[in-house]
Amino acid sequence: MFSNLRSLIFKFDPETAHGLAIKSLKFNFVPNVLDKDKNDPLFQTKLFNKNLENPIGIAAGFDKNAEVYNSLFKLGFGFVEVGTVTPLKQYGNPKPRVFRLVEDEALINRLGFNNLGAKNILDRISSNKQIGLLGVNIGPNKDTNDRLNDYIECLKTFYKVADYITINISSPNTEDLRNFHNQKKLDELLNVINKEKNKLSSKIPIVVKVSPDINDQEIVNISDVLLSNNIEAIIISNTSDSTRDSLSDIQGHQKGGLSGKPIEEKSTELINKFYRILGNKIKIIGVGGVDSGISAYKKFLAGASYIQLYTGMVYRGPNIVNLIKKELKELLIKDGVKNFSEIIGKKTSS
Repeated sequence: MFSNLRSLIFKFDPETAHGLAIKSLKFNFVPNVLDKDKNDPLFQTKLFNKNLENPIGIAAGFDKNAEVYNSLFKLGFGFVEVGTVTPLKQYGNPKPRVFRLVEDEALINRLGFNNLGAKNILDRISSNKQIGLLGVNIGPNKDTNDRLNDYIECLKTFYKVADYITINISSPNTEDLRNFHNQKKLDELLNVINKEKNKLSSKIPIVVKVSPDINDQEIVNISDVLLSNNIEAIIISNTSDSTRDSLSDIQGHQKGGLSGKPIEEKSTELINKFYRILGNKIKIIGVGGVDSGISAYKKFLAGASYIQLYTGMVYRGPNIVNLIKKELKELLIKDGVKNFSEIIGKKTSS
C-alpha cells in the first residue's frame, strides 16, 4: 500500500516531503496502525529503568523541533529522540540540503542543525507531556565561540523534561564537530557535563552519539572515556561522510551525511567492535540501515540493546515498526527465545 503512496510523495523534494509528513502527524492524518504485537513479551525491555513496549526508536533528525513525538509513539515506536537542538534558533545550511538516493535506499543531508532553539522547544515539551520515553539530542550553534557552554546550556534547559540527553559530537554538517572524538577533548566535554549534572543534582542519563567514520584506535579511546565518565549509553552511529564508493544513484556525489542501506554493514561492524570492549557496561543503541526484521536482528546480534531508524521510514512508510516486529518475530521464534535480549551480542565478527 505504501509503495503506491511513496511514488506520489517522492514527486516532492525531500525536505518538502518531510514537512508534509510532520504536518500529517501533527494533525493526526496518519494511518491507523493495527499492532497485534503491542504487548508481546518477545519485544518488551527497559531503557534507563523505564519500561518499553519494544526496543525500536526513531532517531534524532525526524522530529527536530519536538512537534510530533507523541504521534510517533502512537505509530508504535518504543522511544523517540528529538533534535538536534541548539541553544539558539538557527536556519542551518542553504537549500537544497537533503537528497534522496532512491537506487541506494539512502539519504544524504547537510541540514546543519536547523531548529527553533532550546527555549522554544522546551516550551513545546513542557506543554505536551510525552506518553513514552523521550530523549533530547543536543549540539552547539554554528557560530558559537564556546561549544562546551552550548552543550551545558542545553543540558540545563532540558534536564527536567527529557528522559535522557544525547550529546551529538558526530554530525558531519557542523564544521569540526567531530573533533570531539579526540580522546582528550571528549573527556573534557563529558567532565564538564558531569560537573553540571552534579550542580543541578540531576541523574539524567547521558548518551553519546558517535560517527561511523572512526578507526579501531578511536573506538578504544572513546570507549575508555565513556567508561571513565560513567556514560549510560552510546548511539552507533550518525551519518557517514566517507562511504560513497558503492553508491549507484546520480545524487551520490552530494556533500553531507549519508544514511540508509549503504551504511548498514559499516554501522553493524562498528557496533560489534564497541560491544567487544564495552560488553554490558554501556548500552548500545544501533542505528544505520535499519528497515527490516533482518537488519534489526543483525544489530542485536552485533551487540545493540536497542535500535533507531529514520531513513528506513522514508522508504518503507509509517508502519515500519510493525513491519520490523513481524519479520523479527519470525526470526526470534526460530531461535527459540522468549525475549529478543537473549540474542544481544551473540554473533561476533572475526
